Amino acid sequence: MSDMIQTPKSRFLKIKCPKCKTEAVVFGSAASKVECPKCKSLLVEPTGGKSKIKAKVLEVLE
Repeated sequence: MSDMIQTPKSRFLKIKCPKCKTEAVVFGSAASKVECPKCKSLLVEPTGGKSKIKAKVLEVLE
């Protein structure tokens, strides 16, 4: 019998703010709103599962 390792269904994402172009790293299933650290615009909105990303995704981090 082999051991099975589950892979996570959510990842960390590197995103870029559409207004000020600041980069941030966020969790793909964020439980709270995430604002840009520089201009305070809304980047991530929780939906109860996968988050609604309102910024450009630059990279999916493993």
